[in-house]
Amino acid sequence: MTSPSASSSFLRWREIPGGIWALGVVSLLMDVSSEMIHALFPLYLVTVLGTSMVTVGVIEGIAEATASITKIFSGALSDRLGKRKLLAAFGYGLAAFTKPVFPLASSIGWLVAARFIDRVGKGIRGAPRDALVADISPPHLRGTSFGLRQSLDTIGAFLGPLLAIGFMYVAANNFTFVFWIAVVPAFLSFAVIVFFVHEPDRPHGLRPVRSPLSVAELRRLGLPYWLVVGVATMFTLARFSEAFLLLRAQSVGLALALVPAVMVVMNIVYTLSAWPAGALSDRAGRFGVLAAGFALLLVADLVLALGASIGTVAIGAALWGLHMGLTQGLLATLIADTAPPELRGTAFGMFNLVTGLAMLAASVIAGALWDVAGPRGTFLAGAVFTALALGALPILRSSLPFAGARG
Repeated sequence: MTSPSASSSFLRWREIPGGIWALGVVSLLMDVSSEMIHALFPLYLVTVLGTSMVTVGVIEGIAEATASITKIFSGALSDRLGKRKLLAAFGYGLAAFTKPVFPLASSIGWLVAARFIDRVGKGIRGAPRDALVADISPPHLRGTSFGLRQSLDTIGAFLGPLLAIGFMYVAANNFTFVFWIAVVPAFLSFAVIVFFVHEPDRPHGLRPVRSPLSVAELRRLGLPYWLVVGVATMFTLARFSEAFLLLRAQSVGLALALVPAVMVVMNIVYTLSAWPAGALSDRAGRFGVLAAGFALLLVADLVLALGASIGTVAIGAALWGLHMGLTQGLLATLIADTAPPELRGTAFGMFNLVTGLAMLAASVIAGALWDVAGPRGTFLAGAVFTALALGALPILRSSLPFAGARG
């Protein structure tokens, strides 16, 4: 006889709305496309077009900064319009329709424009999509829903580079051929959000928002929301770019051709843990899962700082992926838990902007520490920041509404 706990499966996947699955597939397909191009883009600029590394850095920096800044405005606009899908679909469509420019471009100018517009599309879709996930998902499955979308998104993040490697091998290093292949999943992603994602009707009586970015509306987000943003920002200062995982692997003697395997390990663990972590937070509470994720980053930093072998780097990368699985979808869930429904777009936009700037600062600090104190100093500093964020969690717990405070 089946027990009650077994019959209501741990992940309760049958209860997850179809729109959440569709949004996860949209993210997966677009990430496959974008990462296929992104994995080869710097090499294409340098080896085919003769671009300097400085130019590559400037292009990537401007592109990512543009995406972060755009998120706040698109999220606010979705609150003002009371519509999420329109902006999310526009962002995915913009990214899809710029993908053919990469194989067709004959100059650096066209590629810079394509990369810039692609990141604008990412910025436009981010906050409205996350707000749409919150709108579609039942409150008792909100963590599960965000975790599922994050898991599917991460599958695309590591599948894209692997496909790029495979197609480059088959096509004898023909960049243009691989760029054309990447166009296909981008347009499939756009088609899925247009035809298979249905936005729920705006709840009757929900307060209209005229000026989402005004001081009055930002105050309406409330103290619990801003505490989530504050703790997430402190935590992001500890979670610098994964590029430093690659540098750490190289520093312990891993062959250059095998260094990307570190990212594969990290992303596989991330993919496998994000959905169960979200489901666990729905059943046992957000706080305990988040604390476990913070603690895992602390352990990962110590392993990467003190270990000096390929094996310890592999363990550190796996722990890094596990901490990502336990924290990234959950932080988004906490934003949805604490923000008023009519301001969810603004809430996600502000959250993405602040944490994006913190990630930029964290990576600059990590790079400076690496130059001065080497990898040990960089990862030990990350451990210190993580410990500070972990120490701030009890303050966050005491301020959260009931659904987030359990555990």
